[in-house]
Amino acid sequence: MTRPIIDNKAARAVFLDHHLLLGSRSGSGTGGDLQGVIDHLGFVQVDSVNTLARAHDLILWSRRQKYRVPNLPKCMKARGAFEHWTHDASCISMQYFPMWRHKFAKDKAHMDAKWPAWRRSGFREQIDEVLRQITDEGSCTSMDVGANEERGSGGWWDWHPSKTALEYLWRSGDLSVCHRKGFRKVYDLTERVIPPEQLNARVSEDDMIDWACTSALDRLGFATSGEIAAFYAIITPAQAKHWCVVALTGQRLIEVDIEAADGSLRPSFILANTTQSELSAPNNRVRLLSPFDPALRDRKRAQRLFNFHYRIEIFVPAPKRQYGYYVFPVLQGDRLIGRIDTRRDGTATFVTAFWPEKGVRMGKARVRALAAEIDRVATFVGSTDVVWGDGWLKENY
Repeated sequence: MTRPIIDNKAARAVFLDHHLLLGSRSGSGTGGDLQGVIDHLGFVQVDSVNTLARAHDLILWSRRQKYRVPNLPKCMKARGAFEHWTHDASCISMQYFPMWRHKFAKDKAHMDAKWPAWRRSGFREQIDEVLRQITDEGSCTSMDVGANEERGSGGWWDWHPSKTALEYLWRSGDLSVCHRKGFRKVYDLTERVIPPEQLNARVSEDDMIDWACTSALDRLGFATSGEIAAFYAIITPAQAKHWCVVALTGQRLIEVDIEAADGSLRPSFILANTTQSELSAPNNRVRLLSPFDPALRDRKRAQRLFNFHYRIEIFVPAPKRQYGYYVFPVLQGDRLIGRIDTRRDGTATFVTAFWPEKGVRMGKARVRALAAEIDRVATFVGSTDVVWGDGWLKENY
């Protein structure tokens, strides 16, 4: 039987709408509205790079223009989300905490097998002491444990034994992040952080796999089994592949061909109840995205759909700039139109360069739309001025 084909324009629309990037970005960006965005996305990646705005804040702002930086910590404090690992450190909708218990167990087994060789010695001996300290004295950061231990100077991952024990307890589920001080995680006992409804819930591995696959596909719109497994990164590719076979047999899935921007076709799955008639009306406003945006996380998939000619991002580390910087992707409607080098410095937002995609004409209307978006992001990051550098419009990287 010939598979149905979803043409490239429709595929881009489905994909962006499922990532809340097609329609309006109205909404308060706080309280229940923000909770709805996090629930819809499933998780929001957390990252420390802050030359313009932190990744998680930019991800949320690109979907809700009224979102402000204090709103996510408020949501975390209200226990609308918990912090843990998907493909990377992320804020995850709290309702999904029971699913992560399976990841805790797998991560614990992995750490038990690998960390004695990978980490500095002595962390096992500190696990009980760190747990006792937090139980008796309350929440703490990595700076509060192992006061008498020698601190290494080998960089981010050169942890002293008690910090390693703290991370071990967090990844294995005994501790949870209750909030952050600046960007430093504050840990407490999981039973004192996670609400009882989610803390006491248990799901079987089969139910977890079914949820992970269904939830991922619902958020992606369409995907291969490998892309389904990679979405939350809590199941294996083999588990996702088996689920797809069973779900296809049970008529829960439909196999389709997704047309790439170059006209090639890629077999993928969609949920049987998927309908394009429910898509949001396209919004042609320009949006500045984080390089860590969930729609762009899988670079190969984004390349197939949008056929961009340049890398999504360029990262230039220190010392060229004190903290390094990222070039940000720019979306207009259902098209990636270019990359922009912009940063916040003091009270101003600086635009150094914009590289349009091949075939994108930067006429007056599009330049105005880009400038309006930079004005919006400047307001978001607290700048009082926008400075466009000479020769900011470039021809290529």
